[in-house]
Amino acid sequence: MQVLKIILLVIYFIVCFAVIILAMMQSKEDEGLSSTITGSSANNFFEKNKGNTREGKLKKWTIIFGILLVVLCLVLGTVYML
Repeated sequence: MQVLKIILLVIYFIVCFAVIILAMMQSKEDEGLSSTITGSSANNFFEKNKGNTREGKLKKWTIIFGILLVVLCLVLGTVYML
């Protein structure tokens, strides 16, 4: 059981580090209220293919690693309760 705890902790720290790096690499989105006022919509080519850009991929990987981080937190909590 100790080996499992150590392996999960190492994976947990790697995922934590990855989430921090991915979050720091993302650019700030400044659209906020100004896009509501100006009426910008998602009809242009860039908005439709945003997931294929570097920013879109970073956002997708950040979400994936964030979900993995939450799952690992729950698993580690359960393993350490045993």
